[in-house]
Amino acid sequence: MANVYERERTLEREISGKVEQALPGVEVLAVELNGPERFTVFVDRAEGVDLALCERVTRVLQDYLRTYAVDVSSPGPERPLRKPEHFRRAVGSHVRLKTAERAKLRGEVVRADDEAVTVAADNGEIDIPYGTIVRGNLIEERDAR
Repeated sequence: MANVYERERTLEREISGKVEQALPGVEVLAVELNGPERFTVFVDRAEGVDLALCERVTRVLQDYLRTYAVDVSSPGPERPLRKPEHFRRAVGSHVRLKTAERAKLRGEVVRADDEAVTVAADNGEIDIPYGTIVRGNLIEERDAR
């Protein structure tokens, strides 16, 4: 399973560079493998995400279409969180995290610095280094418990 997350991180670095260079103002939030030959790229921009933007991102990623089925998506209500700046914007919000050590952790983001995010969970505040997070998403308040 660790290889899946390593592959996602590698793809995310590659894809972020390509997309953000070709389409200034577009941010790649996350890349998630949905199978051995399929991945989803979550993108965002200040003006929002529409079908035309998803099509432009797909064209930028045309080289990947030889090996993968590529889906491009807006972040949606369960916005992916992967980078320190994502977690800084989420302070005060509820999140669901998956790490290499923990299958699932839910709580409120109370702090986020350059090294780790601090989440207030049922068993107190927990500092989680970004390098150990394999999935992170905002969750709606009603889903927080």
